[in-house]
Amino acid sequence: MWERTLSDLIRGLRANKGDESQFIAKAVDEIRTEVKSKDMDLKAAAVLKLVYLEMLGYPMRWASFYVVEVMSSPKFHLKAVGYLAAVQSFTADTDVLMLTTNLLKKDLSNAMAPTLPMVLNGFSHLTTPDLSRDLASDVFAVLTHSKPSVRKSGVVSLFKLLITYPDALPIGIKRLKERLGDDDPGVVSATVNVLCELARRSPEDYLILAPQLFHLLTTASNNWMLIKIVKLFGFLAPHESRLAKKLSGPLSDLIANTPAISLLYECVHTVIVGGMLQGSIARACSAKLAVFLGDSDQNLKYIALLAMAKIAPTHAHLVAEHQDVIFSSIEDSDMSIRMRALELLTAMTNRNNIQSIVQQLLDHLIKPPSQPTQSASSALRATLTSGTTSAPATTAAPSKSQTDAYRLVVARRILQMLSRDAYSAVPDFEWALSVLVDLAYVICGSSSLPNDPTSTFPPRYTSKPDSTSSIDSEIAFLFKDIAVRVRAIRPGAAALAAKCISDDQFWGLGAWEVVGAAVWVCGEYASELDSPLTSLLDLLQPAALSLPGALCIQSALKVFGFWAADRAERWDDTTGADVLREVERTSESLRAFAKMADPEVQERAANALQLFRFIQADVVGFEARRTAAQNKSKDKPEPEAPESESEAAQAESETTLDESKPDEPSYPKSMYLLQPLRVSFELNYVAPHAQSSVPVPDGLNLDAWIVPPPKAKHLQEEEQPKKVKKKVKGKEKERDPTKKRKSKKTEEQDTPEEKAATAKARAERLERQKDDPYYISEKKPAATDDVDNIPVVKLEAGTSSRFAGFKPRSVSSQVAVVDVAGEMPIPRPGSGVHTPRSGPGSSTATPPPRAAAPVISSFPQYEVEDEPRAVTPTPEPIKVTKVKKKKAKAKPVV
Repeated sequence: MWERTLSDLIRGLRANKGDESQFIAKAVDEIRTEVKSKDMDLKAAAVLKLVYLEMLGYPMRWASFYVVEVMSSPKFHLKAVGYLAAVQSFTADTDVLMLTTNLLKKDLSNAMAPTLPMVLNGFSHLTTPDLSRDLASDVFAVLTHSKPSVRKSGVVSLFKLLITYPDALPIGIKRLKERLGDDDPGVVSATVNVLCELARRSPEDYLILAPQLFHLLTTASNNWMLIKIVKLFGFLAPHESRLAKKLSGPLSDLIANTPAISLLYECVHTVIVGGMLQGSIARACSAKLAVFLGDSDQNLKYIALLAMAKIAPTHAHLVAEHQDVIFSSIEDSDMSIRMRALELLTAMTNRNNIQSIVQQLLDHLIKPPSQPTQSASSALRATLTSGTTSAPATTAAPSKSQTDAYRLVVARRILQMLSRDAYSAVPDFEWALSVLVDLAYVICGSSSLPNDPTSTFPPRYTSKPDSTSSIDSEIAFLFKDIAVRVRAIRPGAAALAAKCISDDQFWGLGAWEVVGAAVWVCGEYASELDSPLTSLLDLLQPAALSLPGALCIQSALKVFGFWAADRAERWDDTTGADVLREVERTSESLRAFAKMADPEVQERAANALQLFRFIQADVVGFEARRTAAQNKSKDKPEPEAPESESEAAQAESETTLDESKPDEPSYPKSMYLLQPLRVSFELNYVAPHAQSSVPVPDGLNLDAWIVPPPKAKHLQEEEQPKKVKKKVKGKEKERDPTKKRKSKKTEEQDTPEEKAATAKARAERLERQKDDPYYISEKKPAATDDVDNIPVVKLEAGTSSRFAGFKPRSVSSQVAVVDVAGEMPIPRPGSGVHTPRSGPGSSTATPPPRAAAPVISSFPQYEVEDEPRAVTPTPEPIKVTKVKKKKAKAKPVV
């Protein structure tokens, strides 16, 4: 019989590329026959062919037992084939793996040097927790072999043994400590490599090896082994404070003198992670990393940026010295280097350099003007016309730094710089707000996706990707957060917001979250606006129809309320016409919002229109009454001259009493109708722990039943089926009425707690049904007057309260203070709840309590009479009298 060798199999595969599957199927059938042969050479050749086919993707799990047979061969070249097949095909789930335990133990006890490295290599690949437990003593014995190559292989295989069988770690560390003092440098290098990998997982277990490792660090000359030792100390130093002081000297010498770049970087990295970054060694590390940044090797730039990012949190001033070199990495063609440079710039910002860094990043974001690329036909025509052979000028390809994804990353980094640690790095908040607006123009207005003209939703929900919508919301949140937290910046924030909403390009950005933030700031801080009427027109312009209009309407009402209250304080003969004109113009703009498809916008627009109609009617009536009073005073005849001074004083007082009407102010009271929308409560920043600091109400028991469960006997009665009562006649029906009454009374007896709960539930039900038109409630007689329940109203006189909460705009040099702590609830005495103190970074004291709504005027309020309603008289109760049944007459028996 002729058998194919591995070479024949490979030649056959190359010759049958068109029908490879059929050829392999035939070859596998031949292999199945060959592995059953008694000839070990033939069986090993068949296993070798299976190994080749397994590399092509054909499984060989069915031949696992035959592989074990080849592994047991006494011949070295056949045993090598078996171990190769086992390493390649065996897994932890292989059934025959348990058969290899005794085989490996036997091979490890063999003194032949060529066989032991092969067996140790196979053990490293095949090891399982059970195999490691059974063969640990044999592997430890190999570490004392006379051959250095065997000891080296034993040290390397010890790594997998200690990982799969951690119980052998104490003995393993002892053996590794012995190998650190081995005479062969290869064994020592292998031991250091194994320790470096093991210490990464549990550094505390290997601190006892620090003295020997330090000796190797100061005496070894092999750069590769020095790299591993330095890296190993990087794992150990954070867990032993004394190592930092001990290692500073040797590492400083290596940093200053070594020419090896890899060793230099490893020393710098160990200094950073080991807590040795201080003094001269820190400055030396920073200088070496700056040299790496200027190198042409991209790998050196990358690792230098990574290392500098770790130095920046503690030594930002050292990194800031190389700011120009770091910014050169922003323009690098490698995206990974640009991302690491952005990360480093974010970490190194402070109050001194944040403005320059942010400005350079904004300049980096601005796209260069794109030039149209010349087409191929135009270039060919131009070349033929000119008659020259020079290549036509072509436009440079667009830079990768201008992709939308990268621009969003840069924008988010800028936002992180501004908002870090409650704006601790921001020196000027007006500058910070302007940066946010610039980001909105640069980022949100640069999307290449077109708007969908057929969509009924705002473009934000259709044309912008999710990432752009997210950056919109982040910019909007910071804009509002700065305005709320920093009181001194509110005038500047309101002025900037008013300027933004007056710009048509700002509305066309599609950044509806940012536009909404500007709209909100204009309404919330309307008293800081320079021109409220201009802002009112901008809030209700046609472009606002694309924005969720409910916000625009609400802010417009706040702005109008401020302007109307301001004009009420300065009412004159021309104010009425101005107010009517503005009311009509605002109502005209609101009618467009009332036609929107959004029901919330429709509702708010309708409510606003009704309010403006009321204001218009009130102003018209006030002007009419005022004109009539003026005409009446003109038509009134002049009084005769008094005969004496007493008569003149009496006449003057009577005239004054007649003309002054305390019930009628000098302005329409509807001018203050919309003022509570803005000045009722001040919106402050809420502390993160405010909810947890709310005191628990007295008597609150969350473990008690809100509605008590039904009694068990009631449940049993419901579970029992109802019995069908038989109809009886005469006295049998009322056989024992007293017994029935007694049982009924015993069931109806309730405890006092149940009676109180029933009465409370009934009172709550009557309270809910009182205003329900579907229930007719009884009219109860009025209760007696309770003097203690009469509310006490604080009456404030004077005209200063008519315009409370509004201050004239003035420019002050007040220092911007950030509200870091936030608003906290006032703890109740004896509640046991304490308001947590703000951290060391708090910049303000406890915020003042919210001011109550100001009293607009001391004049009586408007009284709106209710329409008379027909009261349904309570019907008299119907008395039911019990009538005894008449006895039926006996029918005559026929």
